[in-house]
Amino acid sequence: MNDPAARVRIFDTSLRDGEQSPGCSMTSPQKLRFAHALAELGVDVIEAGFPASSDADREAVRAIAREVRGSTIATLARCHPGDIEACASALEGAVHPRIHVFISTSPLHREHKLGLSREQVIERAVMGVELARRHADDVEFSAEDALRTEPEFLAEVCSAAVAAGARTLNIPDTVGYTTPSEIRALFEYLRANVRDAAQAVFSAHCHNDLGLAVANSLAAIEGGARQVECTINGIGERAGNCALEELIMALRVRGEYYDAHTRIDARRLVPTSRLLSRITGMAVQRNKAVVGQNAFAHESGIHQHGMLKHRGTYEIMRPEDVGWAQSQMVMGRHSGRAALNDRLQALGFNLDESQLNSVFAGFKSLAEKKREVFDADLEALVLGADARAVRGHRLTRLHVSTGVAQDSLPTASVQVVDPDGATVSEAAVGDGPVHALFAALARATGLALDIESYQVSSVTTGDDAQGQASVTARIDGAELTGSGTSTDILEASALAWLDIANRVSRNRQPQRMAATA
Repeated sequence: MNDPAARVRIFDTSLRDGEQSPGCSMTSPQKLRFAHALAELGVDVIEAGFPASSDADREAVRAIAREVRGSTIATLARCHPGDIEACASALEGAVHPRIHVFISTSPLHREHKLGLSREQVIERAVMGVELARRHADDVEFSAEDALRTEPEFLAEVCSAAVAAGARTLNIPDTVGYTTPSEIRALFEYLRANVRDAAQAVFSAHCHNDLGLAVANSLAAIEGGARQVECTINGIGERAGNCALEELIMALRVRGEYYDAHTRIDARRLVPTSRLLSRITGMAVQRNKAVVGQNAFAHESGIHQHGMLKHRGTYEIMRPEDVGWAQSQMVMGRHSGRAALNDRLQALGFNLDESQLNSVFAGFKSLAEKKREVFDADLEALVLGADARAVRGHRLTRLHVSTGVAQDSLPTASVQVVDPDGATVSEAAVGDGPVHALFAALARATGLALDIESYQVSSVTTGDDAQGQASVTARIDGAELTGSGTSTDILEASALAWLDIANRVSRNRQPQRMAATA
């Protein structure tokens, strides 16, 4: 049984601190949808917003408080009566409400931001906590810029907050300034010097300005923190916050070292990350730990050979445990024969030595021209240069309207030739031109794809640059990626969509699987 003393509460602030980062604003329905996802993930505390900041934030918090269950719903307030009253009003209906009050404590903030003395800061902190306690039993106190505050004064402020009724003491590294050894020592100091420290849970809130947010949060846990404030994908002010997914998997993979556990359902990390990306439009970098597209992808021939022998050679986590379907063997210029043969067998091709040598030579030549060789490319290498066109739907005409004019909708019309040679024309409307295009293609082919991600990038330079579209979809429990290249990015998008659709159609037919090349 897990030791209750080793339990670390996860406080997610994606909807408050995260949403404050440029490009991450969310509508009220989007915030509600994401709050439900956080509750399903197993987050202990959801910081839903800062109600005093705007009417929109206040309404979003109200909706979350009324509907979301399974997590404590927190709101942020300065130590101002108006802020705290706004929090109390917005939290009506919450089963487990928390009011989170804060005030700056560092010399820099006291002098230049607040213009208050030490004594005045303590008075404000006590007033804020006491007023919040009139509205909620669960009150958290934060000392903003705590890591640049005099340790003895920080202990004094925290002691006063506990005496006033705070039961969580948050120690934020507001500007991402500290180091692991410093923050660990500070938490040890505070636990030893804050009066009645045993009555409160100590919490860490680390920013990522020096790229140390996760490391500092883990060090805070070593120092006695039993709550960590973090965000999905590490979004947040400036360089962001401690990334929830990285913290969780560090505690799991290195469980014997940290001796700490959470109630997070790690299998929901990738779906939650992707939902946030879709809502905000902020893509996750490919090499992002745990949830990045390359987190479980291997291209090096040496690594691929090791993975084929035993996945533990190059993976310390199972992709399935965090929500990925499986590891990826990325086929590119660094891949070897073993990985190519394994991928061809997965596609249903059982080649003899001579056939494999021939395909491998063609693969190496193609890999020098492309960043990544996709499954459809491999099929074409095995079956012949014209296989892709002959065996699937072909795009012959495309027209897209953006719908910018007043009262008009984005529309798309397509003409495709099906595998039997018949011409099919369809049209559709959508939320945007690409959405309309994909809807028209779905009608024309009779296939509906559950799109996971869509990206467009330039593969050449200049006015006539080639654009490459990449589409990832989940089909029958598997994740497939298609690509298309054209000087017209909408045509490239259509080709990428058809790349996947044609493979789905072929895979659903009784297959082959000895090559005739």
